[in-house]
Amino acid sequence: MGKRHKPEEIIGKLREAEIVLAQGGTITDACGRIAVTEQT
Repeated sequence: MGKRHKPEEIIGKLREAEIVLAQGGTITDACGRIAVTEQT
């Protein structure tokens, strides 16, 4: 099992991923940016 993140950290990562997607990035780009797998 991987590292557990605090809710605040998760929200920050989701916001960062949202920015990547809004800028025309792919899901793969967003996952790479926030260091999570696509399955997650």
